[in-house]
Amino acid sequence: MISKKLEGALNHQINEEVFSAYLYLSMSAYFLSLNLDGFAAWMKAQAKEEMSHAMKFFHFLNEMEGRVSLLAVKEPEKAWKSPLAAFTAAHRHEQHISGRINDLYRLALAESCYPMQIMLQWFIKEQVEEEATAAGIVRQLVQIKDSTQGLWMLNRELGARQADGRP
Repeated sequence: MISKKLEGALNHQINEEVFSAYLYLSMSAYFLSLNLDGFAAWMKAQAKEEMSHAMKFFHFLNEMEGRVSLLAVKEPEKAWKSPLAAFTAAHRHEQHISGRINDLYRLALAESCYPMQIMLQWFIKEQVEEEATAAGIVRQLVQIKDSTQGLWMLNRELGARQADGRP
């Protein structure tokens, strides 16, 4: 059984993860509007991954005999100034999610909820990877600057990503 405080925090995290998926789908649509299909495919795969994260929290809360309560998902941004601006926003968002995961871990420690601490270790490791990947793409876009050729090469590279994150 899980405390009401942890239940509420996990329901909020489910919402955060669903919003992440919604944000990345919005970014995918933005990239499609720029004819950057590889960027769009990468973001679509990222959205799918974020929904799988939401479901991990959903199933964990259910297994702990908590009550899943789905909250309203806010509307994401729809446009960015450039591909660099979109990936910078994605990187900032991943940093936000890392902070949320760390807050959950602190709460699980304070409440001595050992199963939740163990479950969150996976997410802590995952967020290191998520931030590093987004930061790496931001660095590449900074290096590319205004090079159309560089943008198309990165577009092709990002389009090779599979739904599990691997090229």
